[in-house]
Amino acid sequence: MAAVTLDDVRKVYPLGKTKVHAVKGVGFRIEEGEFVSIAGPSGSGKTTILNLIGCIDTPTSGTVQVMGTDTAGMADRAVTDLRHQVLGFIFQSFNLVPVLNVVENVEFPLLIGKASVPKEERADWVGHLVHAVGLDRQRDHRPAELSGGQRQRVAIARALANKPRIVLADEPTANLDSATSKQIIELMKRMNVELGTTFIFSTHDPAIVDIADHIIRLHDGLVTEDRRTAVERIA
Repeated sequence: MAAVTLDDVRKVYPLGKTKVHAVKGVGFRIEEGEFVSIAGPSGSGKTTILNLIGCIDTPTSGTVQVMGTDTAGMADRAVTDLRHQVLGFIFQSFNLVPVLNVVENVEFPLLIGKASVPKEERADWVGHLVHAVGLDRQRDHRPAELSGGQRQRVAIARALANKPRIVLADEPTANLDSATSKQIIELMKRMNVELGTTFIFSTHDPAIVDIADHIIRLHDGLVTEDRRTAVERIA
């Protein structure tokens, strides 16, 4: 079963009396465990596609399937459950809760909705994630006490808290310097390998494209390249 399948997906946004065709008949298939870069210039449709996969938006036409489920026409509760149980999200603005420390921010998704981790296992799992992203010494720090790279590490751990099958990352290195970006990309690749989680990025960052094993390029709402690579995985 594919992690994600898009079939002839179109998305049209009304803009006054005109219509913006953000996505124009896009189709592709992403397999489980892939590290995928959806790349393209601003306005190419990559963030729109990420939002469609994440059920943040709905297609004007065509089908979007996530883990074999057609997302069209799903009830609000079903969409919420899909987001919470199957999908994890990483944003370029981090979106951490300011009053919570590192551990509490990572644990937060486990406290809402149906968590995939039993209560008796949560402390160990959260501790494992905090350790995995290299923040043992900062576990009691709040976001304001962390660097940008450290905040993004918290965001990655939080995205993995519910053991999602798919993580969607929208320009996750956009606000980071090049050295920190490299560390974050390598960290996400390592989590991809260790946990088997599918990572899907919308990105301008050539460093993410270089390390991806599946590259989808967009231009003006159309797929111009869809290929898998022989990128060496990080041990």
